[in-house]
Amino acid sequence: MTYLVAGLGNPGPRYEATRHNAGFMVVDHLAEDLRASYWKDLGGAKVAEVRLGDHDVVLAMPQTFMNRSGSSVALLAVRYDVPVDQIIVVHDDIDLPPASVRAKRGGGHGGHNGLRSLHAKLGSGDYLRVRVGVGRPPGRQDPADFVLEPVGPQAAEDLGEAVLLGAKAVAHIIEHGIGSAMNEFNTRAEPE
Repeated sequence: MTYLVAGLGNPGPRYEATRHNAGFMVVDHLAEDLRASYWKDLGGAKVAEVRLGDHDVVLAMPQTFMNRSGSSVALLAVRYDVPVDQIIVVHDDIDLPPASVRAKRGGGHGGHNGLRSLHAKLGSGDYLRVRVGVGRPPGRQDPADFVLEPVGPQAAEDLGEAVLLGAKAVAHIIEHGIGSAMNEFNTRAEPE
C-alpha cells in the first residue's frame, strides 16, 4: 500500500520560517526520520520515496505555492496510483492552539486556500489530514498576514513542538490507521 504525504507550504526563503509552511516542516522532519536520501522534482513538487514499515510512502512538498497545491497533489496521486483515502495532507490551522496537532478524515476547507485548491482538484475532501496548530492572530491582525510573517522565538518553539507531533501523527496514521491516530492525538491535553 502506498501513501502520499503532502505537506502544504510556499517555496522559497521568504516563507521558510512562517506558520503557513508547517506542512513543509513536518514533511522535512519525516524525511530526516525515514532517511530520505534523494529528492526529485516531479509533478510540480519536491518528492522523496521512502518506506515506513510495510508501506511505500511518497513525501511531497508542492512548489506551486499554497493556492495551487491541489494541482501538484492530484498529479502525484495519479502518478503513484494513490487513492484519495491514502493521501495525507499536512497543513497549518489557525483554529488550533499553538503546539497542538489533530488528525482527521475529510471535512471542509475552512477558508484555507491550500485545502480549497485540493478540494477543487481531487473532487473530494475525503483525504486524511494532519492539522498543525499555529493559533489565532493577535488583535485584529489579518490571518493571512499572521501565517505569512516570520515567527518570533516563542512561536518558533511552539511550531517546533507541533512539527514533531505532526510527524508522529503522520507515521501513526500510516502504521495504525486514522481512527487510532485520532484517538491518540485528538484527545491530548491542550498546551498551557
